[in-house]
Amino acid sequence: MKQNSVLKDNYKRINQISARCMRIVALILMLAFAYCFFTLDLDTTLLVIFFASAAIIALLPSLFINVLKIDSSSITRHIVIFSICIICTMMNTLLSYYAFPIMLFPILIASLYYNKTFVLFTSLLVSVGTFISNYLSYTYRDVFVGLECGSIDQVMVSYTIPQIVLIFTMSVVAYSIVQRNSMMINSAIDTAVTMQNNQKGLIYSFAEISESKSKFTGEHIKRVAEYMKVLGKASGFDDEFVETLSTASMMHDIGKLMISEEILDKPDKLTDEEYLIMKNHVLYGEALLEKCPGEMMHLACVLAKEHHERWDGSGYLGMKGEEISYIARLMAVCDVFDALTSDRYYKKGWSLEETYDEIIRLSGKHFDPKVVRLFIQNFDKFKAIHNKMPDKQKY
Repeated sequence: MKQNSVLKDNYKRINQISARCMRIVALILMLAFAYCFFTLDLDTTLLVIFFASAAIIALLPSLFINVLKIDSSSITRHIVIFSICIICTMMNTLLSYYAFPIMLFPILIASLYYNKTFVLFTSLLVSVGTFISNYLSYTYRDVFVGLECGSIDQVMVSYTIPQIVLIFTMSVVAYSIVQRNSMMINSAIDTAVTMQNNQKGLIYSFAEISESKSKFTGEHIKRVAEYMKVLGKASGFDDEFVETLSTASMMHDIGKLMISEEILDKPDKLTDEEYLIMKNHVLYGEALLEKCPGEMMHLACVLAKEHHERWDGSGYLGMKGEEISYIARLMAVCDVFDALTSDRYYKKGWSLEETYDEIIRLSGKHFDPKVVRLFIQNFDKFKAIHNKMPDKQKY
């Protein structure tokens, strides 16, 4: 988890809320049109033009956020604020001081983004809109509801200045709330980031301890973590989840801490009893991790338990097909690819081409065919990782 990633996700959610609010505004405008149509003595064409235009503008944020999916760009919030400010200015022009309370709505929307500068920017836009709407309402008072004042100076003193003072008073209140919320949010994010970094360090340390029981260093866990990144991204997971999944994958063999070195490093074929003990490392891994809190540890627990399961049900625990979690199906390809291509003191690693052919051959048997297709599409990335991170034998 990175702070920028968290903030980006929050902006997405806030933009979704803002778009929903603007759709509600569009609905309110329709009701307001009906009220004005039946109660006010205004030109029907004028009412239709103003309310129809305002409703269309109110739906623009939904077009950008929900349809075009431009929901994480900083420009999106400006589209939202400009839209609501234009609507408020139009309504304040048409209905005069009757519609003024709506001029405070943009400040409420701006405060959702917990950005102090944005609140001040919005209050400036609202003040400009108030000035323009009062001027037009006075100048064309025979067309709109109008402000019944003797001069434009009186309009400024009696309406515009008090309204702008109220707007900036509300802005100061919103500014203070946003400032406090922003500090609390940043503090919470910093704490979460620190905790996750500490968790990553702990995971890597435990993973290296488990690998240190072998006669080779922990390059295996590093490569597998990189392979998981490749398949995670190819699966469509977002960057934050891919990073979390990659780190969690380092713990897939943590259960081997409970297996004796005599069995782990035995150069000959394991006996049936020894093989049963070896198979139990997936259950040991689950037992070690199942009560650990947090998403990363939960993923690590799933991977530790299920990474030896096979698509046809012939794995360690007999899980089959969709019963096996998707991330464990990714893990199976990554783990086998690295195991086959790596040199060990008791075997010579296969070539990349031999391993590639073997994984394809085992599609639908050992591996999920969908995952194998992703592997084929990203084989060049697997090769690059393998060549970049060779094993370093311990002497």
